[in-house]
Amino acid sequence: MQDVAAPWIPPWLHQHRARLGDALLAAVLFALVLCMDQRPVTAWTFGQAGFAVVATSLRRRYPERVLAAATAFTALAILFGPPAAGLFVTLGVLTFSATLYSGRRRPWFYAALVWVTLIVAGSIAYFSQWWGPDQFGLFAFIFGGAGAGDSTRMRRAYIDEVTERARQAEQSREQEAHRRVMDERLRIARELHDVVAHHIAVISVHAGAAGHVLRNQPDKVWPVLAHIRTAADTVLEEIKSVISVLRDPDEMDSTEPTPGMDRLPDLLDGLRTMGFPVRHQQRGAARPLPAVVDLAAYRIAQEALTNAHRYGDAVLDVEYTADAVVITVTNRIAWPRPYRAGSGFGLLGMRERAAAAHGTITTGLLPGGAFRVHARLPADEHPAGRLSTVDEGVYP
Repeated sequence: MQDVAAPWIPPWLHQHRARLGDALLAAVLFALVLCMDQRPVTAWTFGQAGFAVVATSLRRRYPERVLAAATAFTALAILFGPPAAGLFVTLGVLTFSATLYSGRRRPWFYAALVWVTLIVAGSIAYFSQWWGPDQFGLFAFIFGGAGAGDSTRMRRAYIDEVTERARQAEQSREQEAHRRVMDERLRIARELHDVVAHHIAVISVHAGAAGHVLRNQPDKVWPVLAHIRTAADTVLEEIKSVISVLRDPDEMDSTEPTPGMDRLPDLLDGLRTMGFPVRHQQRGAARPLPAVVDLAAYRIAQEALTNAHRYGDAVLDVEYTADAVVITVTNRIAWPRPYRAGSGFGLLGMRERAAAAHGTITTGLLPGGAFRVHARLPADEHPAGRLSTVDEGVYP
């Protein structure tokens, strides 16, 4: 437990408060040993008072040993001379200290051991005279010190536990906040890539075509430039929509629905308009999908077709089964143009989309010189029990 000093306490006093407290307690016990008895003060009384001072000074460092030594000293004082009444008060304080500072929690064992030792010594030295009303006071000092020490020990342990739980909770909140920030960054990066990469790839292809047409058929360059301008305007609008979401955390100004499989025909029409032949096959009746699955299916199809755009053509197969939607995009790798791995962020984004929807995705080269993306996403409303697996490799 970390102590916090009160603002009105000087720093040096707070730093040495344990030692100052021991010194004050030792002075009080010294005075009690000397003053509680009505008998004249003797050298033996000073010896008992000096022992109380030494024991009090060492009670934090050696709690059990000091208690055992004080018990033995008090028993000898009972056997060989009249003990000072303040010595019994010292034993109560040392029992409190042993219970509080010992590494083991045994308060009643300590109290019973001290009590039995004093009872045996008193019975031997004074016989029946030892038993009197004063024994109730001795019992209260010994067992009261043990009870107070155990109560203080448990309270400190409770405060330490509460403090540790608060620290762990604060650390967990910080870790959770950091994780959410990283997830949000990843989501934003994925959205930007999905939104921008498709249209930038279209612009790149048509820019290359414009250069070729401009050299050979200058009069036909205008439709190509129009496609470039359309794609550039589209990507600007898409980027604006993403940035507007970042500026408005509540997303209240955005009225555009989240893209899903219902926008797949518009995507295919746009690709065909720009001269990219895509053959589309669908098996099974289209039906509403969970929001996460619907977005993931559309983004995976968009990214796969964007990658295929570099190689001339593609085949898109969409199959709706009883419990899943299956998307397969296959494109030839035109010869002599080699297969280019690219940056890898597109494949990474598709994997993350499939994992978020609790689906599976496989990507790889086919033996015939084609590349295939095959994704299977669960179409039920409760896919949380599924396991997401991602494989990548060459198909047999």
